[in-house]
Amino acid sequence: MTPTIVIIGAGSAQFTREILGDILTFPELQSVRIVLHDIDPQRLKTAEAITRATAQAAGANPDVLTTTDRRRALEDADYVINVIQVGGFDGITIDLTLPEKYGLHQTVGDTLGVGGIFRGLRTFPVLDQIAADMTAVCPDAWLLNYTNPMAINVTYLAAIAPHLKVLGLCHSVHWTMHDLCELVGVPLDEVDYWSAGVNHQAWVLRWEHNGRNLYPLLDERIAANPELSRHVRMDMYRRLGYYPSESSKHGCEYVPWYLRHPDEVDRLQITVGAHISITEQRMAELKSLSEELESVGTLAIDTSSTEYAPQVIHSLETGTPRVIAANVVNDGLITNLPNGLAVEVPTLIDALGAHPIKVGDLPVQLAALNRSFLGPVELTVRAAIDQDPRLIRAAAMVDPNTAATLTVDQIWALCDDLTVAHEALLPESLRTTVKL
Repeated sequence: MTPTIVIIGAGSAQFTREILGDILTFPELQSVRIVLHDIDPQRLKTAEAITRATAQAAGANPDVLTTTDRRRALEDADYVINVIQVGGFDGITIDLTLPEKYGLHQTVGDTLGVGGIFRGLRTFPVLDQIAADMTAVCPDAWLLNYTNPMAINVTYLAAIAPHLKVLGLCHSVHWTMHDLCELVGVPLDEVDYWSAGVNHQAWVLRWEHNGRNLYPLLDERIAANPELSRHVRMDMYRRLGYYPSESSKHGCEYVPWYLRHPDEVDRLQITVGAHISITEQRMAELKSLSEELESVGTLAIDTSSTEYAPQVIHSLETGTPRVIAANVVNDGLITNLPNGLAVEVPTLIDALGAHPIKVGDLPVQLAALNRSFLGPVELTVRAAIDQDPRLIRAAAMVDPNTAATLTVDQIWALCDDLTVAHEALLPESLRTTVKL
């Protein structure tokens, strides 16, 4: 039977292009049914054009349907790929510029910190709707979530819809290993590695080539080129002993050590505030892509893309076994992190489903840092579940970067300001400022 793949938020056109390029290059998936959903009709039209042009380039013949009706899109789905961005560019701008007025620096603001907290809060109502729709019309489908904040969203979905089959997918581990192998001159496809932790703060626990530990080779490269140490993730590796899975731009936001110190920002070449211009550039690229489609009608397949969702779908459909990094709720998988919260662990995918692999204890210093990451995650989810706006403030108070930068009064005032700014998109019970 031909599987149905639904993309929710398909107007994120570049990402849609990459995912579909990967899907349609698998011979077994070239006749799938693809349903594109977005709330913006114009972006949906662009996504459809991209899909058809990508299919033409791949020599594939999928059945393509577009709709702004999410319930209709989800009917009889086998796989639901979630790439929504609630609040869009305006939401990103608020998340970054409002805290900046308080002296709180962020670089991306989509995973942790006040940016990640409020991005999660405004995503929850849409996740409620997606979960309700899937329960009604495709309860056995896989929900493959790419939407950030990943750990917050996966934890929330497990709380409100534990019956759904949810995997959180992110390419950070793959590209970390790609770049590390390139740095030491070893082919990625010849390397064995083991990574675990939380999304955007996982750790390369083992990294070997023909049984040889590659960390000493990395140390040699760093010693030979001091400029390599002028990056957050290298600095964290040298101090903690294990390489983190996320870029320096993201990783600096999840710890208290860097962004509040101008000299550290300079030493580690951190680009504060650049994400808004990067987002504007992506929007311009989308417009350029749309114009390109109108003139040439076809798009080349991006052969460098290696997204996990197409691999998951291919493995589930064909039985081809693969191990990927996936975000799931901790149930004894990482034994020194709290159960019930999302962790990122190696996960075997085959015809029978997804099988997260037990990691055991992380090295104590890594677990300690991950626990400081998971505090805001748990409190943000509990704020929504318990309908308690005070827990939003608690989440910000225990966030490492926020707590290192602002006083508690400033944190509460900032949360009030962000609540007012995002009010229309927040859960109704949390649309209130809080007085002591």
